[in-house]
Amino acid sequence: MKNIKEVTVFENVEVRRAYDELKECWYFSLVDIISILTDSKNPTDYLKKLRKRDSELGFYLGTNCPQIEMLVNGKRRKTLAGNVRDVLRLVQSVPSSKAEPFKLWLSKIGYERIQELHDPEISLNRARTNWINKGHSQKWIQQRMMGQETRNKLTDFWKQSGVKHKNDFALLTNIIHQEWSDLTVKEHKKIKGLQSQNLRDHMTEAELIFTALAEMSTRQIAEFVNATGVPENVKAGKKGGSIAKVARVKLEDSIGKSVVTKDNFLGAAPFKKSISNKK
Repeated sequence: MKNIKEVTVFENVEVRRAYDELKECWYFSLVDIISILTDSKNPTDYLKKLRKRDSELGFYLGTNCPQIEMLVNGKRRKTLAGNVRDVLRLVQSVPSSKAEPFKLWLSKIGYERIQELHDPEISLNRARTNWINKGHSQKWIQQRMMGQETRNKLTDFWKQSGVKHKNDFALLTNIIHQEWSDLTVKEHKKIKGLQSQNLRDHMTEAELIFTALAEMSTRQIAEFVNATGVPENVKAGKKGGSIAKVARVKLEDSIGKSVVTKDNFLGAAPFKKSISNKK
């Protein structure tokens, strides 16, 4: 299971999802679906009661719906998820005025993903549009996309060098980030007032540049020493991150202020009712 754009939005409400490359289909958090359809303050409890009350539905979900890792309270935990067919089966059992518009939205999401698979430029253009709507400048967007390319080259190297597990990718990323910024990813997000949001989408131009420098340096060092496995890539990550740290400290001494800031783009985006932290 490979996660792509792990959060989508229906009527200003976030829906967690994961894309299965092998089956070529989306899986959506059923708890999030229930929250949308019912406006329940405790969608997890509502879903449990619904499954008990409707034994046929309970059997269907238990048989067909997998537990997939998604973000819960900032951490990756398994949650019950279903594909489009499973979600439609759930919708049938929940009386809601939002049922029909939700079905149309669900169909649109699937179609957009098919388009992106055949033409990746569509996905890039959509990302660019979203960033513009959140108040990002063209200069920032260019830096964000260049940084993402640097990130992709690093993760591609990790995969080729024997790093396989998601937790290891997160570990290596955190080590590099802490080396250049003196903050863990979690601490950096806290400074910016973020929870489940993507940290890089709320970085300043300078923060993006130093992140990219740290990751580019890490990859080149790892390639030079032919790093394999997690321990050797940890060493490369610390060296690459420290190179960016030296540059950051020199810049801060010259301008008299910190590169890492509390600045974010939360205020620029339309209000969204977040449900990504619900269990």
